[in-house]
Amino acid sequence: MNRIYADNAATTALSPEVLQDMMPYLTTVYGNPSSMYSIGSEAQKAVELARVDVAEAINALPREIFFTSGGSESDNWAIKGVARALKAKGKNHIITSAFEHHAVLHTCDALKKEGFEITLLDVHSDGLVRPEELEAAIKDTTALVSIMYANNEIGTIQPIEELGAICRKHGVLFHTDAVQAMGNVPIDVKKQNIDLLSMTAHKLHGPKGCGALYIRQGVRPQILIDGGAQERGMRAGTENVAGIVGLASAVKRAKATMEQRTEKLTRLRNKLIDSLSKIERSRLNGDREKRLPGNINMCFEGIEGEALLLRLDLMGICASSGSACTSGSLDPSHVLLAIGLPHEIAHGSLRLSFSDETTEEDIDYIAKCVPQVVNTLRSMSPVWERIKQQEQGK
Repeated sequence: MNRIYADNAATTALSPEVLQDMMPYLTTVYGNPSSMYSIGSEAQKAVELARVDVAEAINALPREIFFTSGGSESDNWAIKGVARALKAKGKNHIITSAFEHHAVLHTCDALKKEGFEITLLDVHSDGLVRPEELEAAIKDTTALVSIMYANNEIGTIQPIEELGAICRKHGVLFHTDAVQAMGNVPIDVKKQNIDLLSMTAHKLHGPKGCGALYIRQGVRPQILIDGGAQERGMRAGTENVAGIVGLASAVKRAKATMEQRTEKLTRLRNKLIDSLSKIERSRLNGDREKRLPGNINMCFEGIEGEALLLRLDLMGICASSGSACTSGSLDPSHVLLAIGLPHEIAHGSLRLSFSDETTEEDIDYIAKCVPQVVNTLRSMSPVWERIKQQEQGK
């Protein structure tokens, strides 16, 4: 049975071309970049060339790019680093949104225990932050605003340039978690008034375990990881040279193919949304247009998302009901609750996320299978039976 991988928001397959670019640094050029001899120098050169490539992709300077282990570390460093650096200046207030990735929300929870005040902005039923609500929330004590570029579950794309302009106007630093957006939408940190930006390789066909944090020149967060003098003394630890090369390779390839990929995935996405929307009591979560090209998140009343996923898996379809980082939880998605869905509807969610490898035939097969599974599960569901009885006034 052929398998259709429709969970690219969780992780992507490593591109063969990216792997090829990484191979020398996994085999022959294995030196420590801090070493003086030739294979160490070659490794260091590869790291610096990768830094240039990543910087160019977001219109940053190479010295503004710091390599990390991935998105979670980058988020932690950006938020904790800025918050702790500015606390001594009386800045103890952080603004974020209610449906951020847990790498942001849990980081803010940790800072709350250190005495920081946290404000969670509403994201409304369309999954979008309102710029005027951000501006109203800023105080004299606000140190940082952190709003994700694109949501990892419902794919909604925030008005980043407008939000960044508000922060710049008020002299507040602006961080965005761009883990889902990187390689999928154009990013210009200067034009969009971004001070710090998190990214990771494995969401754009690069390797797991490598990411980066953009830190605008002049911004000086506290160091998160102490040790050696790597990354210009800002982030200790021997560099993951192969991973860094893989990140840069994936970023370059994603940027080069973005326009044609966006056109294809938007067309396939809209086709499947139209098809699945015909299912009785289904709903699309988040704004239909202001969302990532390859993201669909829908709820189907009267069923459990976990049962839907298991049956789709038996039919060869890999999907999810939300973030892979919380897949062990039985609670409904905090993202869906944040946009106002009741628990009983949020439990019946399905996230489908596609890549350039997704075909028209894949979409047609998913469009055929999902209604079949939903109908089967509803036929066994007392919840669905109660919904139908209420419709009939019984």
